[in-house]
Amino acid sequence: MSDRTFDSPVFVRVAEGLVQEIACLEDAFDLLDEWPRHRRGVIYETTKRACRRAFDGYIPSTVARDAFAGFARSAKIIEDVSTTVPWMVGAKPGHAGGSPA
Repeated sequence: MSDRTFDSPVFVRVAEGLVQEIACLEDAFDLLDEWPRHRRGVIYETTKRACRRAFDGYIPSTVARDAFAGFARSAKIIEDVSTTVPWMVGAKPGHAGGSPA
């Protein structure tokens, strides 16, 4: 695992019905760079700075991940994926997929 990859991803809602997995610093930078300027503030700036410092190797990526999760929570875009979503469930044993006959 890269030192830029998060131990556990952060899931954020980027549009109605669309959830994005933020699994590494690059993913976090992509979302932060696209974040609307009028919605940026102190928490955004702190998060971006934490991600930059982690990218440069000054702090662990876990610190940046926690900062990003805090930003997502404050922006009300964090998604709780503690419940299993259909595309994350593997095929049942004995089934090859497809529809029943």
